Amino acid sequence: MISAIVLIKAEVARIPEAAQEIAAIEGISEVYSVTGDIDLVAVAKVAKHEDFHTVIADQLNKVAGVLETNTHIAFRTYSSDDLEAGFSIGLDD
Repeated sequence: MISAIVLIKAEVARIPEAAQEIAAIEGISEVYSVTGDIDLVAVAKVAKHEDFHTVIADQLNKVAGVLETNTHIAFRTYSSDDLEAGFSIGLDD
């Protein structure tokens, strides 16, 4: 899977509704309401780079209340789960 982080500016009055609509889009795994210069952060996960067009350009950008998006495609994913799994290779419980 290829991941992207989408920073979203939205109409203040529509943030909860926009977040729920975005979360319902196939290919969006999570949506966060955040503080700062942006209103929402969405995580998109797709099989092919071309699928970002469908998820982000064709659907997310057209959600009522979305004013602007800024998409960052991930090169590599790091997580504590990955690190723990790597250290436990070959160990028996």
